[in-house]
Order: sequence, then structure tokens, then C-alpha cells
Amino acid sequence: MAESAEPARQLVRTALRAWGMEPLEDDGALVVTELVANAARHTRGRLIRVSVTCPVPGQVRIGAVDRSKVRPRRGNSDDLSESGRGLALVELLTVRWGTDLLPFGKRVWGVLNEEPAA
Repeated sequence: MAESAEPARQLVRTALRAWGMEPLEDDGALVVTELVANAARHTRGRLIRVSVTCPVPGQVRIGAVDRSKVRPRRGNSDDLSESGRGLALVELLTVRWGTDLLPFGKRVWGVLNEEPAA
């Protein structure tokens, strides 16, 4: 997983800089880390594809595609648990998240919005 997370974070940071959305870099990097970690931990395949798109100005959609068709579920973790918080964190950081089933697996994604100007 560690070897997949860093290139994914760099991809997200580079895309956000190119789109002038630097304030979203930390949250975007954390979201993609959790999506990649979840895909690596809960699927048998070694191939994970990351996507970063800007569907509308001020919004970014980050996704991780893997070959499993099993939809992720939020874990029920307590303060002492070492895992099970990834999707709760994605839910907290994004305005929405979800799963798209694909012919060969699934895409789990989250959407971040820029903060409105004060």
C-alpha cells in the first residue's frame, strides 16, 4: 500500500495545483490515501487506478478503481481500533462520496469543493 499511496498523493496535489485549487491539497491527499489503502487492503488484485477530475469549477472528484465488485462499508471503530476509520474520514472530508460498479470492478470516489470566498 505505501508504494501506491505516495504516487497517488502526488497526482492529486499536481492536479489541484494545475487547477489553482491549492487549498484542497491536504484534504485531497488524505482522501486519496484512504481510498487507495481501502482498495489495497480489501481487494485481491494488485492493480489500483486513481482518477482526479474537475467536473465543474471549484470542485474535484477523486476516485480509486479496483477489480473487486464488493462495495465498501464504513467500519465501526472505537478509540482503540487500529483500522476501520478510512471511509468515515472520507465522508468527513468530502461533500459526498460513493461507489460506481464497473464491468470489471468498482470505483470509490469522493468530491471536494473549494471553500466559498469570504
